[in-house]
Amino acid sequence: MTHDLLPLFLGLASALGLAAANTFVKASGDVLAARSVMSLAAALIVLPFAFLVPMPNAEMWGMLALAIPAHWIYQVTLVRALSRGDLSLVFPVMRGSAPLLTALAAAVFLKEHLSPVAIAGLTIASLATVIFAIPEKGAGGAALRQSALLWALATGAGVALYNVVDAQAVRVAPSPLTFTVWLFLTDWIGVNLVTAITRKGDWVRMIRTRVRFGAAAGALTVLSFGFALYGFSIAPVAYISAMRETAVVFAALFGWFLLKEGFGLRRTLAAVLLAAGLGLMQFS
Repeated sequence: MTHDLLPLFLGLASALGLAAANTFVKASGDVLAARSVMSLAAALIVLPFAFLVPMPNAEMWGMLALAIPAHWIYQVTLVRALSRGDLSLVFPVMRGSAPLLTALAAAVFLKEHLSPVAIAGLTIASLATVIFAIPEKGAGGAALRQSALLWALATGAGVALYNVVDAQAVRVAPSPLTFTVWLFLTDWIGVNLVTAITRKGDWVRMIRTRVRFGAAAGALTVLSFGFALYGFSIAPVAYISAMRETAVVFAALFGWFLLKEGFGLRRTLAAVLLAAGLGLMQFS
């Protein structure tokens, strides 16, 4: 695989894992519980690697202190969005709004700038993902959809926030694997604290009943995020973020086949438009 194609592969592989992980979380029937199990499973999966990767340096510890709350904000908004709407409704909006927000944040904080052609492709891709959010016939009440979409937009902002923080963190870390491992070793704390407080004495039973879905999602999210972080270390963050957002197509397909949610001609055409926009980024 050539160096030019490696970022493309990393972004698409990350997208597939991301969509599959969120499908398992949504299919569990209790999004908060599944996210809690997912984060615990991910921490256990990476724990042995803590003894194999280089130890964090001072710069990485500082960035990790910013990454933990950034990921916590993302998880809270994600749980709200998935609890209120279909995967094929909220996922394209939360992931589709992220590349533009990430590109803006990367330009301000990381001094990364895309070419005009890449910006055009990014804009087309982001607009295509929003088309997914137009509800299908009979897709629930308007008030519930509005709430779900607002939380999905908030999740997109959370994605942009952690993308920029993680990109900087992985670049100052001793190795990309060091940051990946230590992020997952600490990421479970916030969401499980929220779960324990809100579910009180029911937390243990709730976790136990969601082990199957959460553990599968945990393994997938480790792979997905590992691919993305490695991509951040060798390519512009906005590019990897945009490639990762092809997850909206995979998620819509998973929602159609596995969760029996609508897809239809409109979303098929939107997927083609999304691919065209990302293609402009690839060949710009």
